[in-house]
Amino acid sequence: MIQPRIDHLLEHVDSNYASVLVAAKRARQINSYYHNLGEGTFDEFPPPMVESASKNYLTIALEEVAQGKIRYQYR
Repeated sequence: MIQPRIDHLLEHVDSNYASVLVAAKRARQINSYYHNLGEGTFDEFPPPMVESASKNYLTIALEEVAQGKIRYQYR
């Protein structure tokens, strides 16, 4: 089962589509953060904002969305 649940995500985003876009972009940022840790150039990539038992970057990003740690706006 997917954690966090969709109904928890929809409390902080407009639609399922928005949650997918926001979480995918954040997962790429988290991935870049972990890959740049050894190089010492992680200033441009923020670390994960939640404690998670998961090693999956997309799950971590979805947990950030569900907890309201990420804000977004349409251009």
